[in-house]
Amino acid sequence: MSEAIKKQKILISITSSCFNEEENIGELYRRVVMVMETLPEYDFEYVLIDNASTDRTVEILREIASKDPRVKIIINTRNFGHIRSPYWGIINTKGAATIYLASDLQDPPELIVEFIEQWQKGYKIVLAVKPVTSANPVMHYLRRSYYRLLDKISEVSITKDATGFGLYDKAVLDHIRAINDPYPFLRGLICELGYQIKTIPFNQPRRLNGISKNNFYSLFDIALLGIVSHSMVPIRVASMLGLLMAFLSILTACILLAAKLFFWESFPVGYAPVGIGILLIFGVLLFFIGMVGEYVGVIHNHVQRRPIVVEKERINFEN
Repeated sequence: MSEAIKKQKILISITSSCFNEEENIGELYRRVVMVMETLPEYDFEYVLIDNASTDRTVEILREIASKDPRVKIIINTRNFGHIRSPYWGIINTKGAATIYLASDLQDPPELIVEFIEQWQKGYKIVLAVKPVTSANPVMHYLRRSYYRLLDKISEVSITKDATGFGLYDKAVLDHIRAINDPYPFLRGLICELGYQIKTIPFNQPRRLNGISKNNFYSLFDIALLGIVSHSMVPIRVASMLGLLMAFLSILTACILLAAKLFFWESFPVGYAPVGIGILLIFGVLLFFIGMVGEYVGVIHNHVQRRPIVVEKERINFEN
């Protein structure tokens, strides 16, 4: 074996998705490079995927990529959202392990060293979890409550307080690529694979520059996607309650009919019981029809097989 092959370094991939992060992207790149310089035994590539930013983010990315060929840029034709774009960046890496971190500096790049240390010990998935955060305490409480609920109703255990920030071995990502889910709940999908997950607690800092791209709709989207992708409990509860309501409705109708027949004159059936019964039944039905609709929506996304993203340009990719 030649000396050159003996000294060949292991490639670590790092990826982030961006949308209007002109105030953060330069600092993020600088900190990532500083961390990787402390790991001279590894080569790295940094894949940044931009969701059609409207500020100077793409201009800054081009400037960085022109000076550092290790930085690879994917520019999307439009904003493909907070789920598909990061996922596309992750599956377009080629390292022995891939590290995902957000571009808003709330995922500290300095944890990369600890991720790799745990990976060297044999863990194929290493996730940062945030039991403590400097962000909005109300939102943090709601997130924690949601993931605990999801863990209880899911068929597999879901890692609590994880955001996706972490390291994924190539073997894990090969499974993810083979699944080819066009709209994945990645945090649940990796738990489905059954690999042992090493968690590393960290205190998530507040966002210093720019504004968060997560609004109520995006968080609600992730929450529902996680439930309908990894739990059959809601649809089973809907079925059981539907049967129960149908039984109670028929029983009530029979009782009212018997009462009317036996007490024809003295037992008039009022409008109130009928109105309450109709509202109650239709309220439950409409709620669970909406839940069933979420499951149908997931099936619809799979059947359509639309592209995860459409790329406008690639920079510094070999092919």
